[in-house]
Amino acid sequence: MKPIRLVSGFLTVGLWTLLSRVLGFARDIMIAAYLGTGPVAEAFLIAFSLPNVFRRFFAEGAFNMAFVPMFSKKVEGDEDAAKFANDAFTGLASVLIVFTVIAMVAMPWLVLAMASGFQGDERFDLAVLYGRIAFPYILFISLAALLSGVLNSIGRFTAAAAAPVFLNIFFVSAMILATIMGWPIGDTLAWTVPFAGIGQMALVWVAAKKAGFTLTFSRPKMTPDLKRLAIIAAPAALAGGVVQINLLVGRQVASFYDGAVAWLSYADRLYQLPLGVVGIAIGVVLLPDLSRRLRAGDTEGGRDAFNRACEMSLALTIPAAVALMVIPIPLVQVLYQRGAFGTDDTMATAIAVAVYGLGLPGFVMQKALQPLFFAREDTRRPFYIALVSLIVNATVAIGLMPYIGFIAAAIGTTLSGWATVVFLWVKSRNMGEAATFDDRFKSRFGRICLASVMMGVVLWGAAVVLTPALGLPLWRYLALFVLIGIGMAAYFISGQMIGAFKLSEFKRAMKRG
Repeated sequence: MKPIRLVSGFLTVGLWTLLSRVLGFARDIMIAAYLGTGPVAEAFLIAFSLPNVFRRFFAEGAFNMAFVPMFSKKVEGDEDAAKFANDAFTGLASVLIVFTVIAMVAMPWLVLAMASGFQGDERFDLAVLYGRIAFPYILFISLAALLSGVLNSIGRFTAAAAAPVFLNIFFVSAMILATIMGWPIGDTLAWTVPFAGIGQMALVWVAAKKAGFTLTFSRPKMTPDLKRLAIIAAPAALAGGVVQINLLVGRQVASFYDGAVAWLSYADRLYQLPLGVVGIAIGVVLLPDLSRRLRAGDTEGGRDAFNRACEMSLALTIPAAVALMVIPIPLVQVLYQRGAFGTDDTMATAIAVAVYGLGLPGFVMQKALQPLFFAREDTRRPFYIALVSLIVNATVAIGLMPYIGFIAAAIGTTLSGWATVVFLWVKSRNMGEAATFDDRFKSRFGRICLASVMMGVVLWGAAVVLTPALGLPLWRYLALFVLIGIGMAAYFISGQMIGAFKLSEFKRAMKRG
């Protein structure tokens, strides 16, 4: 089995994720224009978040963090990886079918767990209805995540990275169709969710079949490998549960303020763009690569992969974080302010964007540090670290809520993200040379920060000059495009001048793959 091409894999996942995020913006811009921050919007956002909460718990979270290293090592060792994948596929499907039925019956209690502030008004009944319609999505998207793990482990990233694009294509198409047909937008969005999941699963299933892994449903059975998978996945599942409680804390705080659930959701979409393009790409590619290098005893290669992943992550996300903190109002104003989304919504969302921006490098570094543990099939320590993160988040969000309102939820998320990074780094110190930063990373880190600050100054000045154009309906898109272009040029030029990165090295890495 040929080695995973780290840089080309990162670019493949990153570019498809960028497309998905851009379409996600189109989706959210349309939702904001049609529904604003009213009760239907908040009910749908909570309902859609329910399967996604458990999806991260079952699929990208606990299950895949245990499955991918085991499967990758079986691929590297030529140990009947296909049978293991099929057993895992059947086992996951069996559990999720039962879980989906239970969740649909218990939907009123799940909605209360997500947003108890909805109780007693129209948002609650709508959220329960939409939740029951949308929840089967978890079955299809979790199986799609497992199939994506199979593809990523053998270095085939395209189909798995392209699958999320389907979701946003379905949403945008559904809203256009609903407008033409006169259907209720909220109902249409809810019904679109499970169909989008079927489309995503079908895409990666066909890709896995072409790669030689035809996964089918069979009679569930507990094999020794599945027992080991369950043992490894259990702490990761608990850690995933803690992470989701973190999200619940934020939504509970927001649910007590009219419009806040939507404000935080739209702000989340903005910082999720760089987080998705960089953080998800790094995590997806680095985990199977590290797992296979550990199996092969390639310590030097593992260290280089870890350092280049961290370096690339910070080189892209630190300037993005600075931009989110310097120009949050122009970003939100141009992207969201229209129709039912007014000036007050813009200001509230922009504050959340700036706070999330402060935490962006931390959120991305988690994606680079976690594979150090998961590649070694160590899921216990990430669980304990997640508990610490939960305590930080809950203390900050709930403690500050009476004083600063809904923004306490965003501050809690950001601080807990950085706390997670600190503890992941401290706990990885006993992993040997493969988990240490090399001289190149240490040299580049400070220069990346300096180049980002220089970009931030230029960006702030450009925003002041372009403020009049940013408020004009016909010119604001061009003005925002020019503003972002100025920021990118400033970062690229200053970064080249002070040695934060070198284009020649990037080209060589591309050729090596």
